[in-house]
Amino acid sequence: MAFDIDMIKGVYASMGERVEKARELVGKPLTLSEKILYSHLWDGKPERAFVRGKDYVDFAPDRIACQDATAQMALLQFMQAGKDKVAVPTTVHCDHLIQAKDGAAQDLKHANETSKEVFDFLESVSNKYGIGFWKPGAGIIHQVVLENYAFPGGMMIGTDSHTVNAGGLGMVAIGVGGADAVDVMAGMAWELKFPKLIGVKLTGKLSGWTAPKDVILKVAEILTVKGGTGAIVEYFGPGATSMSCTGKGTICNMGAEIGATTSTFGYDESMERYLRATDRSDVADEANKVKEHLTADPEVYANPEQYFDQVIEINLTELKPLLNGPFTPDLATEVGTMKEKAEKNGWPLAVEWGLIGSCTNSSYEDLSRASSIAQQALDKKLKTKAEFGINPGSEQVRYTTERDGILEIFEKLDAKIFTNACGPCIGQWGRYEDPKNAPKNSIVHSFNRNFAKRADGNPNTHAFVASPEMTAAIAIAGRLDFNPLTDKLINEDGEEVMLDEPTGWELPPKGFEVKENGYLEPVKDGSGVEVIVAEGSERLQLLEPFEPITAKDLQGMKLLIKAFGKCTTDHISMAGPWLRFRGHLDNIANNTLIGAVNAFNQKTNFVKNQLTGEYGGVPDTQREYKKKGIKTIVVGDHNYGEGSSREHAAMQPRHLGVAVVLVKSFARIHETNLKKQGMLALTFVNENDYDLIQEDDTFNFVDVAEFAPDKPLTIEVVHADGSKDTIMANHSYNDAQIKWFNEGSALNLIKKQNA
Repeated sequence: MAFDIDMIKGVYASMGERVEKARELVGKPLTLSEKILYSHLWDGKPERAFVRGKDYVDFAPDRIACQDATAQMALLQFMQAGKDKVAVPTTVHCDHLIQAKDGAAQDLKHANETSKEVFDFLESVSNKYGIGFWKPGAGIIHQVVLENYAFPGGMMIGTDSHTVNAGGLGMVAIGVGGADAVDVMAGMAWELKFPKLIGVKLTGKLSGWTAPKDVILKVAEILTVKGGTGAIVEYFGPGATSMSCTGKGTICNMGAEIGATTSTFGYDESMERYLRATDRSDVADEANKVKEHLTADPEVYANPEQYFDQVIEINLTELKPLLNGPFTPDLATEVGTMKEKAEKNGWPLAVEWGLIGSCTNSSYEDLSRASSIAQQALDKKLKTKAEFGINPGSEQVRYTTERDGILEIFEKLDAKIFTNACGPCIGQWGRYEDPKNAPKNSIVHSFNRNFAKRADGNPNTHAFVASPEMTAAIAIAGRLDFNPLTDKLINEDGEEVMLDEPTGWELPPKGFEVKENGYLEPVKDGSGVEVIVAEGSERLQLLEPFEPITAKDLQGMKLLIKAFGKCTTDHISMAGPWLRFRGHLDNIANNTLIGAVNAFNQKTNFVKNQLTGEYGGVPDTQREYKKKGIKTIVVGDHNYGEGSSREHAAMQPRHLGVAVVLVKSFARIHETNLKKQGMLALTFVNENDYDLIQEDDTFNFVDVAEFAPDKPLTIEVVHADGSKDTIMANHSYNDAQIKWFNEGSALNLIKKQNA
């Protein structure tokens, strides 16, 4: 039986009428993405056609999911909104605050001890406000959502960039900042610029060593880390329908790495099979009644160039297994062509770890296919050269794979079975005592991100992304340039052996099974539940509303940092050990921009304090400006704020006194997060003006009093020698977002409206 089946029935009941009206307004057949978007308008039935990539639209998502690291700040904000209960079904999942080190039992015990205060807070606040709570160890948020909450044709938002995983079950599922989630929890509309549409036609069929992971690794190579920005990627074609539901989830999950708003697939038989296997036959039955609305109109897929803004075609039969990396998820290398490339670039060929799991590849199918390779190592008397780490996606997957002997195969190879949690994927990996001074090395994993220091904190770890089965093969061989399609290995008897193609099961032959899934249902009336935040706590801190940034504040501003090159949310607000402060804004603010590279000296966390002329850490320097009442500006490069949806990357600079972020271009979620916190998120009209910014600059906003939609802002840049440059800055604020700025934050406006 599904959660919230009545809500799902309600979505389907209105879908036909809304889709028909939208088709009439648009004047042509509709993609699946358009059908879902137009059937989830805040005002209900569509009244006009929207311009892709331009019109801001208010939507009504069906549900919200939050993970423990982001839920803290989201729920601390919701507590200020003046509501007794969340307005839409919401869940919290404890998966980020569990370090992978010694193995599942010890690691979970340690997490429950060290983060007890946070877990207790999240459990109590969930209970008070009608939020479903998934305990530590229950599973990774996106796998749990796919197993329990995702449904074809639905719309959900989540406070994690990989919320998009639910597109594998035909949803439009979008990662957002906590402030966006708070809007919807509080019964408000959720605003999004109507996305552009990218169609990916999949022909042929996957076979042999090629896996669904290789599809998205190829798409990442084609589109790069920013090629999907502002767009929904919709997959279709015979190659799509031939793929498993969890394989589709893998592809959608890593769509976050190309900057896509989300990715999705049309409803098909693989989704129906998955729904029934996960005890949701009631959802499958309801979906079958409206299945013509749960995929694109036939004309769209027959002539995709007429309906999508961009079309990509990939023949799965010809697709080769890929390794993407290091340090970026879009640098693709075909397996078998790595040796020359690695030697040219100085990438270590020896592989020290193979890591399988994370929200991207931790399904039953993924683990079964990887285990078929691991079993061959046992059968063919091969000694594995690298270490293995396994993160099952949920307790249901873990219990079922244990029952079926899959985990035992890995354990016979001395693999560490970590907790059903994110672990190494998000930097929660206790691999080194001193990661900053750890040696240069290579690892291969089935995760989604491989930025520098992402997994283990070691800037010298070269992480490569591959399918679970390819990860297993390379870990056994211990070499980055190993090609299981052609290369032989020497076993313990000195014999040459080859690995056979992987095999596995789409779904468990004996069905899924679990004894304790880790879910806690909230009480119906939470008015008597007390939420306790201890005074003086290092982990949790109640929020104070931000004061509005005034026109006066925007005069005489100082440059905090001019960031050079890639500046992700990991650079702005690191994860790893800093996760423990996600509920304490002032403490976590001490990591603000410490990973960003200063354009003037190519160093991290080393900027000039214009008040003293001395150099120091970014947060320390910023706190000095704050003491003097001086607002600052951060200048950045392209795709600033790519990566995780963490709103801390916006809240921390805001808390410390940064008023403006001026860059060449933004990642979508981060730009929205800055707006929500009442800051100015601006882009250079002329990108070359980035080069005009000098280390000792002061900034004056000339016409901010006339701040209005579609009107660029004029900035006077005063250099140390007294010379001046005038630069123009674009923005994408609409009237509603300008109100956020004027009130100090979106939350301030919500609270005012609920008063």
